[in-house]
Amino acid sequence: MTHSPVSAGEGVSIGQYLIKRLQDYGVQDVFGIPGDYVLAFYSELEKSPIQVVGCTREDNAGFAADAYARIKGMGALCVTYCVGGLSVCNSVAGAYAEKSPVVVISGAPGVSERTSGVLLHHMVRDFRTQLDVFEKFTIASTELSDPLVAFAEIDRVLDACDRFKRPVYIELPRDLVHVVPPSAHTYRVQHPKPDEEALAEAVQETIRCLQNAKNPIIIAGVELHRFGVQDRLLEMATRCQIPIAATILGKSVISERHPLFVGLYEGALGDAEVTRFVEQSDCILLLGTILSDVNLGAFTAKLDPRVCIHATSEAFRISHHHYHMVDFCEYLERLNSQLDIKASRPIPDSLRPQCVVEPDGSARDDAKVSADLPTASAQGLRTSEMMRELNRWLDVDTIVIADVGDALFASTELTIHDRGEFLGPAYYTSMGFSVPAALGAATAKPDHRVIVLVGDGAFQMTGQELSSLVRDGHAPIVIVLDNHGYGTERYLQKDRWDYNEIQPWSYADLPAVFGAPRGVFVETPEQFKAALKNARSQPDQLHLIHAKLEEDNASNTLKKLAEGLAKHVG
Repeated sequence: MTHSPVSAGEGVSIGQYLIKRLQDYGVQDVFGIPGDYVLAFYSELEKSPIQVVGCTREDNAGFAADAYARIKGMGALCVTYCVGGLSVCNSVAGAYAEKSPVVVISGAPGVSERTSGVLLHHMVRDFRTQLDVFEKFTIASTELSDPLVAFAEIDRVLDACDRFKRPVYIELPRDLVHVVPPSAHTYRVQHPKPDEEALAEAVQETIRCLQNAKNPIIIAGVELHRFGVQDRLLEMATRCQIPIAATILGKSVISERHPLFVGLYEGALGDAEVTRFVEQSDCILLLGTILSDVNLGAFTAKLDPRVCIHATSEAFRISHHHYHMVDFCEYLERLNSQLDIKASRPIPDSLRPQCVVEPDGSARDDAKVSADLPTASAQGLRTSEMMRELNRWLDVDTIVIADVGDALFASTELTIHDRGEFLGPAYYTSMGFSVPAALGAATAKPDHRVIVLVGDGAFQMTGQELSSLVRDGHAPIVIVLDNHGYGTERYLQKDRWDYNEIQPWSYADLPAVFGAPRGVFVETPEQFKAALKNARSQPDQLHLIHAKLEEDNASNTLKKLAEGLAKHVG
């Protein structure tokens, strides 16, 4: 994203300037909870065009801002000092791990209050404690304690958030919110220039590798979405006819109905045909892919480094050759403009999507979505059957959010129709992401329907954010997968320990507590189909479906993942 030089006119306070700069980056909503150290800034937010979205917990505000950022390009949250800021650490750490550009704004004791020697409420150890903590998992941080450099610091930190797609931290003492700096300010973005020779050589070596390849493939990673360069990828892949796979973290980085899309690559955990197709490739172009244990199928991926080109915003490697100072977006731009091949690798019919996207953007059905589905279980409800039923309802106006556990792993079976419309913490894997993330997603795209897949354990952590969704008039479909506890952990250990059990809740009753119509309890495939059909027919109302799963049910992906990770658990 390129921004024009910014000038601060006379009479602009530090708080007002921060709000103006957030708007410059497209932030229209800020999530959080007020507190006395940040009330002055909240008052400025209320007077501005930015909407303040209150949450029930600070960590939920972090998850909501994270989801908002994944959709809109940047998100923001605003909390009070320490009791608020330290509560949001986990969700901000997840945003850092998964490259989500979130701006954390925290109030703080006034500069003039710090000289009295009196201990101030919320303070821990010393006044720098919270700043020191956030420096560990943000790409840039600042304390706006000096009016002379406050504007420049705001510019520097927000630019880092946008450029590196990672969270940043801004601490604002409460007695400086309304302070107007004594001098004018003009800011111009100054980015370090990439190594031109390294960039040119990296592009040429990539072209040679692809020209010599008989079976090339692209593995699309999450950075393609974060940096907004999917169109460059698709233009190149379409012109050169190179098949595309994606990682679980990069799921929906492009439409999964695209004719070149072959599926998710998850090593031995995923579809065996997709795995063979990828691992038999003689040139594997990994674009923006984070090489995590989950993305690599619990260490089961067999990607020969000698045929891999791994390009990200932070590192670049072709086989065993390492290149430095290569700009990821510029690399993809030049590769797209210079690569001139026509791959002849056929895609098996079994890997082609049932519904593909024509060049004009229209959809074409190659097979009926509901045809030839396996017979539903006559006994209980199973996750894979639920995913097949959900697939019948997904469209380009639906955002799917999956929490950690089998909600995430089973959702790999879904076909997402539009780019960027699947959200899940597939690398950091923090439970409790999904319900507050629904608030962020619904705020970012109020014209889309949000479907939440969440286990009962994760729901008990953050499910009260339904209250905020009801308050703001959002209408997600929340599906609680009830296996009476932490199902993933049961598969990681042979013994069934009691610590994986949780107190059963009457989940269907909870929406009424928050002012919405009561949910529905289902335990058979037919009941689930009816509940989903009813929810889809009422798009202006929040729906909660309490899905009681068949005992010991889990997706094949979860079972394989647990088998791979169990040896590391002990």
